Amino acid sequence: MNSRLLTALRSRNMLTRTAALAAACIVSTGAAGAQSPAAPGSAAAGKVGVISIRQAIVTTAEGKLASAELQSQFASRQNEIENLNKQINDLQARLQAGQNKLSQEEEGRLRQQGQRLAQRLERMNTEYQEDVNAAQADVIDRIGRKMVDVLDRYSRENGYVVVLDSSAQNTPILFASTQIDVTQDIVRLYDQAYPVKAGTSTPAKPAAAKPAPSTSQPPASKP
Repeated sequence: MNSRLLTALRSRNMLTRTAALAAACIVSTGAAGAQSPAAPGSAAAGKVGVISIRQAIVTTAEGKLASAELQSQFASRQNEIENLNKQINDLQARLQAGQNKLSQEEEGRLRQQGQRLAQRLERMNTEYQEDVNAAQADVIDRIGRKMVDVLDRYSRENGYVVVLDSSAQNTPILFASTQIDVTQDIVRLYDQAYPVKAGTSTPAKPAAAKPAPSTSQPPASKP
């Protein structure tokens, strides 16, 4: 359900959450600099980075596992909705095929049946989407909060004064070089800190994070 999870992140609520996560990163990184006042002009030596929190969350091993779990969790309800939608389409086809052939009583009965099915489908769709959004929000919050910690440490250790979230709504980024994109670095460090064992449904106990690598060389380009 990576594409489904990614789609949810594009929604207004999800973007608000990721924007808040990015803001937390910026605030914490700025606070680190405030702890030891720099000499005049030294701020120019600080680095600026960008990250797509949205992409990072769904790219982590934990994000991929959560996506598969959500797909499995909601598969039966999705199938039920698809089957109901098929019933409605079949009923509509039956009405069209029987135009001027069905009795008024039969046609009225079929139309009432179609209306009841349509109302039921609408309710099911609404409840399904609400439940999916809530489950996805939990995943995003769980991974996002830990990712903020990883990004905060990475920024401190590598001299970043600000890291902007390119996936957040209203982020004023018109261009960003791939050389300052830290998304893949953060995904790699997150997977090291929070490894997921094959065949498990929950993330393993966080491991001690390894020191962040030097960023003197450009990180890998975004996929």
